[in-house]
This record gives sequence, C-alpha cells and structure tokens, in this order.
Amino acid sequence: MENHNLTHEFPELEDKINVLKLNDETFKKMYVNYEEVNALIQHYEEGEQNHTTDEHLTELRKKRVHLKDDVYSYLKQN
Repeated sequence: MENHNLTHEFPELEDKINVLKLNDETFKKMYVNYEEVNALIQHYEEGEQNHTTDEHLTELRKKRVHLKDDVYSYLKQN
C-alpha cells in the first residue's frame, strides 16, 4: 500500500507543512480534511471486507487528488 500522507507526498515541504498546520487555521482545515479522506481510503483498502463500493472508493480517491492539489497550491502561495 502506498503512503499518501502529505509529508510523504511533499517531503521537500515537510517543515512548511508542520509550521502551517500549527499556525494557519486555513491550512490546518485543509490538512485535516485531506488526512481524513486519506485515512478513510486506507481503511477501505486495508480491510479484508470492503464496506464500500468501487464507485465510492474511486470518488474518494478523486477527492484526495483535488485536496492534494489545493494543499500544494496553498503551500506554494504561502
């Protein structure tokens, strides 16, 4: 299973991520939202019994990509 945590996705921005999630409420909300979606995807992917549909899992993955794009844009602007 791939690791999609933000610090793994953007290792070069790890310090900035850590500072912003402590000091910037907007970024913190984005960070928490991304990590919650990512954790839900991991839960479904790791579970022996998949309690969701393939369509739902695909939608969650799409949402994660959009959230990651938003986080990256925010990191580059701030």
